[in-house]
Amino acid sequence: MPRTADHDARRREIAAAVHRLVATVGLDAATVAGVAREAGFSVGLVQHYFRSKDDLLLFAYRQVTAAVGDRVAARVAEGERERRPVADAVFESLRELLPLDDRGRDEYRVTHAFLGRSLDDPALAEVARTTAAGIRARLAAAVANGKACGEVEPALDPATAATHIAALVDGLAEQLHQDPARTVGGRPLVAAAEDLIRTCLAGVFTGECRHDGR
Repeated sequence: MPRTADHDARRREIAAAVHRLVATVGLDAATVAGVAREAGFSVGLVQHYFRSKDDLLLFAYRQVTAAVGDRVAARVAEGERERRPVADAVFESLRELLPLDDRGRDEYRVTHAFLGRSLDDPALAEVARTTAAGIRARLAAAVANGKACGEVEPALDPATAATHIAALVDGLAEQLHQDPARTVGGRPLVAAAEDLIRTCLAGVFTGECRHDGR
């Protein structure tokens, strides 16, 4: 089938219906018939755009992970345009990975529903692997940029720092999803989580930027 802008837009619209179903009801509800009802389409139309349920779910998983990744990249780019310290841009990008609002909570539920299914589905597992690798690569690049401008000590290994930061954020995201109302040290978990991330970044970005007058 020829790929057109309308074709791609319709596929994204169907994938958005998958997202809504998984976020509100769960992955088992994302049958072809269920998605068609949610999208307001016929089953035949959904099958016209996706060869199988597995094809549909794989596309939907890629869409939601790409949306998160795009926002992370946008935060980093925004920090660069505003000539802010690398550590500040990284902090803002990491907040996009936490379930802090309705959108974030829905995305967390959807991505982790797919992550669970990926244990038995190699195609979904590859999306999960490349998504995590992409986040670590962005973090490692930020650390390398920090080294170039003086915010990070030359001896620090970017990959090691990226793995450390990603592991912390993954753990905090899970806790925020499981028990968002919990308090830590008399403060809301959200505030404590953000402070923990800032403390982690302060241990990586220990210097001050020497470029661009920052």
